[in-house]
Amino acid sequence: MVEAPVRKRRLTLTHQIFIGLGLGVLFGWFVHQAHPDWIVDIRPFSQIFLRMIKMIIAPLIFATLVAGIAGAGHFKQVGRMGLKALIYFEIVTTIALVIGLVAVNLIKPGVGLALPTEASGISANAQSWREVLLHLVPESVFKAMVEGDVLQLVVFSVIFGIALGMIGEKGKPVLHFCEGLAETMFKFTNIIMHYAPIGVGAAMAYTVGHGGLEVLKNLGLLVATLYGALIVLILGVFLPIALLCKIPVAKFVRAVREPAVIAFSTTSSEAALPRAMEAMERLGVPRRIVSFILPLGYSFNLDGTTLYLSLAAVFVAQAAGVEMSIGSQITMLITLMLTSKGVAGVPRASLVILAGALASYDLPLVGITLILGVDELMDMARTMTNVIGNCLATVVIAKWEGEFKEASDEELAAAAARGEI
Repeated sequence: MVEAPVRKRRLTLTHQIFIGLGLGVLFGWFVHQAHPDWIVDIRPFSQIFLRMIKMIIAPLIFATLVAGIAGAGHFKQVGRMGLKALIYFEIVTTIALVIGLVAVNLIKPGVGLALPTEASGISANAQSWREVLLHLVPESVFKAMVEGDVLQLVVFSVIFGIALGMIGEKGKPVLHFCEGLAETMFKFTNIIMHYAPIGVGAAMAYTVGHGGLEVLKNLGLLVATLYGALIVLILGVFLPIALLCKIPVAKFVRAVREPAVIAFSTTSSEAALPRAMEAMERLGVPRRIVSFILPLGYSFNLDGTTLYLSLAAVFVAQAAGVEMSIGSQITMLITLMLTSKGVAGVPRASLVILAGALASYDLPLVGITLILGVDELMDMARTMTNVIGNCLATVVIAKWEGEFKEASDEELAAAAARGEI
């Protein structure tokens, strides 16, 4: 009897990153204790990773924003519902960003980490309102791309996307190009991420070798701060919205439970989308609203991701000893609110958005490689929050439209017995 060959299980990228993180800590501690002069030889291996991330920022942001805006031609068909949804999305994501900023400024998880500063561009110092206003408009989109000025790139991309959507069929070839470019850049990101274990290991070795094991305390505090802030978002924002709109909270929790668990375990909002759509329909939201609002929310309503981005950006500033004014933080908040659109379901895409924000404010990108070491732990929570927020938005819009027909307990129980929710 011939035995079937045993298939070897490949290590996932997450496992590889954790291994790189652990080896980097051990090697960095050894360098810190025995060979401090080796630190300069470690750093290039982390800088290679940072350079690869920087080179995809401009095309990724341009393609995703243009494809998202110009491709939303069905907004005209849904009219009022689409406008309500967009207003709701922007209000809630802005609140999420504010919660992230407040949490990181109160707890200060990055203080004492002592990252090296890397001057490269625009200062984080406060600017006058005239300078901020003038700086919004790029002299040249190519100059904005070369200098990594994300806010100017966003302004150009938004106007370009609106113009592209207005010309209708004539713009289809350009729209298809942008959609293809976005898919290509996401795949490009996946390729780059194969180097992440080495980049993360080298960055951690350099940081631990430079400042000792104290860095681990800061990273643990960062994770705890994120989880605490997300709990505040869910209990302090989502729950009051549900109560205000008279949504049956117990039924909603029962319906959203499985999609949330899928999102938490896979760290992908897209993996939970089919189940979330089915669950919301069973709860009483009409299919036409579910099929419109949920996918739209995946581009414009990433509450967990936007909270994380504001928290992580200021964490890096604190670690680098850069004092960001309230004005600079608000400007960064607006930048993150716009650039975070369309990254759901793409692992580590938020890393690219974060890199763009850091580059725009002269903050060291080496902070990203440290965050990446614990990013899986944070990604699970923020992805689950994205799914819960989008499911809630779907029910809220259905309520506003007067089309939510609440399912009975018997109907929900029967659907659960059939494995449908």
